[in-house]
Amino acid sequence: MKYESAMSTVMDVRSEYIRTRWAFVDGASMVSLLSSLGATDEDFERLKLVSDQLESDPTLPFRKSRNGRICLDPRTRRGYRLETQPFVLSREEDFVRHDSETLRGFDEVQDDLQLNTALQAMLVFKFLVIHGVDIARRPRLDYGRAEWICTLFNLRTVTTAGLLGEPALEGVHSDGVDHTMTTFLSARNMTADSAETFLHDMREVNGIRWNETDPALVRGRVGHRDFLDTLLVVDHEYKHSVSPVYQIDDTESALRDMLIFFTRKPTEKGHVSFRYDSVAPHRTLPMSFGMPAALALVN
Repeated sequence: MKYESAMSTVMDVRSEYIRTRWAFVDGASMVSLLSSLGATDEDFERLKLVSDQLESDPTLPFRKSRNGRICLDPRTRRGYRLETQPFVLSREEDFVRHDSETLRGFDEVQDDLQLNTALQAMLVFKFLVIHGVDIARRPRLDYGRAEWICTLFNLRTVTTAGLLGEPALEGVHSDGVDHTMTTFLSARNMTADSAETFLHDMREVNGIRWNETDPALVRGRVGHRDFLDTLLVVDHEYKHSVSPVYQIDDTESALRDMLIFFTRKPTEKGHVSFRYDSVAPHRTLPMSFGMPAALALVN
């Protein structure tokens, strides 16, 4: 796909996002788009294997995880890696789970992911879709700031004979941000009806399981099945839930690998994450990349 055609497609996704407040892009379209934004064929292949390097999760026994914080700055048209900070989500942000309000420390995303050109192109793509979109605003976020804070998670959900993997153990929830993007990397031994994402009206009850929700309040249903299938959601206008990962062969583990991009404006005093929202660059894992395509929105 030529660059001009890719930008036209991105703007079509943006228009759909503005109209319906969510958008789904199939993996084949994402590959074409990201290639036009600088992703290489070699890095697509590396991305499929990056989750094999994940470590254990701080609170969930069926999950392996890493995370990292990235600033997307339209003023400089650059993205850069931020220093590590504890991660916390609260009940006030529509996240109800046993570890709500708990400071969690994750193993850090390494260069094998953050220097991947496909990953960097995904961050540019998300910026182009979300920047300047008028949304329902969350309390104690600074919408006067130009930059975006993106917390990136690389997650593997594992189901075994004795342990059910739940991509969203918390049930119906929001992610405490402005825009959530979820991108599928791969799965092994996972049934076709596993890990379906349901979008719910904001009136749905926080914390109830995906199969206990009111069908009248379901606003969308999506399955991530192919490499780079991607869902974007205005996080403070829809809640969401995800069904479990089920095994095809119950003698083997089922695995589901994802990238999750939580993106919001910087916090203000009084926000649960205010003390953990530094915009200082990472000293030992530096990374930066250009966003020339941002000219389409900021000029």
